[in-house]
Formats: sequence, C-alpha cells, structure tokens
Amino acid sequence: MNEVFKKRRSVRSFQKKEIEAEKLNEILQAIESAPSAGNLKAREVKIVQSGTMKEKLVQVAFGQNFISQAPVILVFFAVPSRSAVKYGQRGKDLYTLQDVTIAASFAWIQAVLIGLSACWVGAFDEEEIKKILKVDKDWRPIVLMPLGYSNKNK
Repeated sequence: MNEVFKKRRSVRSFQKKEIEAEKLNEILQAIESAPSAGNLKAREVKIVQSGTMKEKLVQVAFGQNFISQAPVILVFFAVPSRSAVKYGQRGKDLYTLQDVTIAASFAWIQAVLIGLSACWVGAFDEEEIKKILKVDKDWRPIVLMPLGYSNKNK
C-alpha cells in the first residue's frame, strides 16, 4: 500500500485512451466495498463518459477543462435521507459525507493500484450538477473524479 500511496497524485492531464471495462469494474467494486455508517451506503455514484455531458460538467465546475479530457468522470453523491432514517441529523449532516469521501478514496486508491490516475474536484455548482445528471433533490454532489491514464506516464 505504501507504493500506491507514493504514486497517488492529482492528475489534470489525461491520455486519449479509454479505460478498459475490467478496470472500471474493479474501481466500482472498490467503491461498493467501502464501509458506511450502519452499512446504509448513503451514497451513489454516476459514471459520465459522454463528451457532451463532460463538457456540461466542465461549465458547472467553473471551467476546469481538464475534467473533460478524462475518459471517465465519477460523480459521487451523498444521499442524506438514507442515513437520517437510522441516525437522525448527525447521519444526515456527517455520516453521509463520511460515506461518500471514504468511497471516493477507495476508488482513487484502486485506480492508482491498476495504473490509472485521477483528481479530486470539489469546486462546482451543486444545483447545476443535480440538474445535468437528473438526480433526486435529496442527492448532494460531493466529488467529481476524472479518471484516466496520465499524460505524464507515457
């Protein structure tokens, strides 16, 4: 794991190379395996691969153009109502954020382990993300994670 931690960097320049389905599946499995409060999994992930959708995300992420270079963008959402059922306000305000950030961290670590790179993007308009991806009002976007092969690894 120390080698993975040493390799992990925020990458903002990606090769025009698609991510193999097996690798994307490994990342999704890592997300699914992440712990969550009460095992409620008060989180969701949307996978964005369409060029049009990626461009829309760039616009609501204040013009961070590198986002659209990545072949895949994972959008992590907190779903506060799931946690609130069991844990009330603390679940809604805190545990859902913890669930999401742990899952996103697992995704990033798995990506690095299998030779991919990523970046954690938190600067975006939450309401616009929800509109673009047509999610429930209760869902709160927490992280955009562009994934791909780093240009620096060529």
